[in-house]
Amino acid sequence: MTSHDEERFSPLHDAHQAAGASFTDFAGWQMPVRYSSDLAEHHAVRTAAGLFDLSHMAEIFVMGPEAAKALDYALAGKLSAVATDQAKYSLLLSRTGGIIDDLVVYRTGDDRYMVVANAANRHLVVEELRDRTAPFEADVYDESDDIALIAVQGPASLSILAATDGFAVEGGANGGGDFAERIDSLKYYWSLPALFQAHPVLVARTGYTGEDGFELYVAPDNANELWDALLEAGSEQGLVPAGLASRDTLRLEAGMPLYGNELSVDTYPAQAGLGRVVNLAKDTDFVGRAASEVGPDAQAPVLVGLMGHGKRAARSGYPVYATDTVTDADETVGVVTSGALSPTIGVPVAMAYVSPRFARPGTELHVDVRGTRLGFTVTALPFYSRKKH
Repeated sequence: MTSHDEERFSPLHDAHQAAGASFTDFAGWQMPVRYSSDLAEHHAVRTAAGLFDLSHMAEIFVMGPEAAKALDYALAGKLSAVATDQAKYSLLLSRTGGIIDDLVVYRTGDDRYMVVANAANRHLVVEELRDRTAPFEADVYDESDDIALIAVQGPASLSILAATDGFAVEGGANGGGDFAERIDSLKYYWSLPALFQAHPVLVARTGYTGEDGFELYVAPDNANELWDALLEAGSEQGLVPAGLASRDTLRLEAGMPLYGNELSVDTYPAQAGLGRVVNLAKDTDFVGRAASEVGPDAQAPVLVGLMGHGKRAARSGYPVYATDTVTDADETVGVVTSGALSPTIGVPVAMAYVSPRFARPGTELHVDVRGTRLGFTVTALPFYSRKKH
C-alpha cells in the first residue's frame, strides 16, 4: 500500500527523462510538465497529435450484481443506463451538493465499472465509493497502481493509432486491419477492449484537449513498449510527447473545468455549468440529491469565459472588477480560476466565477493583472471548438 505522501513515479519516468522532460509535482507524482516548449506541444496537438502520460490518474473498479444500482446511488448520473463499453462523465457529490470529484466512468461489463478519478482525490473517492456502495452487492477495488494511462490527442490520433504495430482486437485477426476498422468506427465516449503485443489494453475515444483522441489503459509493465510504438508510428505524422502544461492550455481553450481550479466541494454543479450532469430525473435517490434539487443561491457566482484584448494573461486568483459607469466606483464581482495567453487564438483567455449580474456574454469587465486593470469581455465557452468532419 502506497503512503499518501510518498513521491510517485510513472512507469514511463525513464522514457520522459531520456526525452529531456522537465518535471513537476502533481498530487505527489513527478510528472512531465514539458519536453520542448509549452507552445510547440500545444500547437502539435491542435495540428497533428500529442502523446501524454496520464498514469497519475486513479482507476477504481466497482463490481458485483448490484454495481449499477450502487453507482446510481453513489454518483449524480444514471450509470445503470450506460451500455457495456460506453463511458459517461459524472460527478461525485457531497451530501450538501458540492463536487467532491469529477469522473469518467466506463462500463466494462454487465456488472463491472471502471471509475477514473483525479489523482489528488484518489483516496477520498475510494473511501466515498466504499461507504456509499456498502448497502449493495458490490465491491470497490482500487487498481490505480496496476494501470498506466497513455493518451494520443489531436487530429492525426486516429491514423497514428491505426498505423501502430502490435494492436489486435480480442477474437479478431492478428495485425492492424481489424483493429483499425474498429477504432475508426468507435464513437466518442465509447471504448474497445483490445490487445497490444498480446497484452490487454482498453482503448477509449475520450480526452481532455478539445480534439479527437484516444486514451489507452494498459498494465505498467507494457506501458513503455506501447509508448515507444506510438511514437514510432507517429514520427512522420507530427506526433510529439506533450506535458501537463500544454494539456492545461488545451483544456482551457476547450472550456473544460479542472478540479481544484473551477471545481471544488464548495461548488455546486449548476455554478460550473454542469447542472446537466446531475440527473434529477432518475427514479432513485443519490447522495447530494436533496441539495441539488434546491440548488445554489440565486446570487451565487457562476463560471464564465473571459477574453482579453492585449497579451497579458489573467491567472488563477486574480480579482475581477466591474465599474459603475455613473459613479466610476469599482466593484469586485469575481475571481479568475484559470487563465493563459491562448496559443491558438492569440489573446488572453480565462475562466472565472463572477456574480450572475455580470455573467452575460459581451459584458465588459476588468481583471487586476499584477496591479494593472486590464479589460476582458465575458465570452461563451468554449473559446475553441475543433472542426468536425
